[in-house]
Amino acid sequence: MSAKPIKSILFVCLGNICRSPLAEGVFRAVLAERGTGHDIVLDSAATSGWEVGSAPDPRSIAVAARHGVDISRQRARRIAPDDFARFDLILGMDRANVRDLKALAPAAARGRIHLFLEFASGNQRDVPDPYYEDQQAFASVYRMIREASEALATRLNERASTPESGQASSTI
Repeated sequence: MSAKPIKSILFVCLGNICRSPLAEGVFRAVLAERGTGHDIVLDSAATSGWEVGSAPDPRSIAVAARHGVDISRQRARRIAPDDFARFDLILGMDRANVRDLKALAPAAARGRIHLFLEFASGNQRDVPDPYYEDQQAFASVYRMIREASEALATRLNERASTPESGQASSTI
């Protein structure tokens, strides 16, 4: 992985109403708690167009609010072709999302698409879609996303503080 700083992250799930808005909101909260990431652009999107314009699922809003995170103003959107150029890191919530994203992405962008839990903490699990489940499933998904967000923030911080390996930088 290159040492290029990550300045933008897109979280993606199927409908952009349950998992990815939660991931965007929770990661934003983790960065705020740490006093870092002021210059990181965060967003979320869907691989489908089913929910475009909708607010997050009320159960996602509720579980986030219980932890002091407000995601109620987010609105679902479908991933757009320019997102593959705009975002340094695109994190799918499950393997199907990652597969769909890689199929949509130009070849040059595919290396920036990863499974969220795997990229954040090396955990090769999906964040399960809680849509057809109960509030307990949303609480479980919140915990998974919170732990992964903590790990991701730590990883990005370590990456930012690691000097490049003696290579000349061409970011002028």
